[in-house]
Amino acid sequence: MKTIAIISQKGGAGKTTIAIHLAVAAEQRGMNTAIFDLDPQASAASWSDKRNNPSPAVVSAQAARLPSLLEQAAAQAADLVIIDSAPNADAASLAAARAADLILIPCRPSAFDLNAIGTTLNLAAVAGKVAFVLLNAVPPQGKVGEEARQALAAGGVAVAEPVLHQLVAFSHAVNDGRSAQEFDPKSKAAAEIDTLFRWVVKHANVIPRMRANTKTRKQA
Repeated sequence: MKTIAIISQKGGAGKTTIAIHLAVAAEQRGMNTAIFDLDPQASAASWSDKRNNPSPAVVSAQAARLPSLLEQAAAQAADLVIIDSAPNADAASLAAARAADLILIPCRPSAFDLNAIGTTLNLAAVAGKVAFVLLNAVPPQGKVGEEARQALAAGGVAVAEPVLHQLVAFSHAVNDGRSAQEFDPKSKAAAEIDTLFRWVVKHANVIPRMRANTKTRKQA
């Protein structure tokens, strides 16, 4: 079992959107997947309540219960756990970071957001885990995203190769408990999630496996 923690000390970075889309991508590839929602706002849990599909499982949790929940997930043959951490909650974020095989730090390409990631990077360093900044909600036009990447790289920050753009499908899909790839499988948003998932699989050494009853699902 692998654990991906999505952490940002700044609200509005897109943690929950990324968590649910990666979780659906994993489920579509036949992986037993769970989201642990540490955010008191419980956005991931609310999204799950709207779904007609019980997968991926979403568990509202507190940081203190995280080790126990991870043990339970492993005992139940989970392949992947994605932790949606709470903003401005150092204890919960540090617990998530320490449990993670890979940390993603979503960041919008604005000066305010770029300046705010230092605290999260320090938290990942304290946990001693590999962390990558994931540029999110990048305008489809212009050079803002590339300029943000260059600025981060110049500061010695590891930046994930995939980029998520500001696309309508991301917001429309989650309104009724779906993901972009379920809302429109041929959309640019779906393609971006596919690229991101493949990148995560590689960097976290996730091993996708097919369930016996999901032979028709596409493997990563």
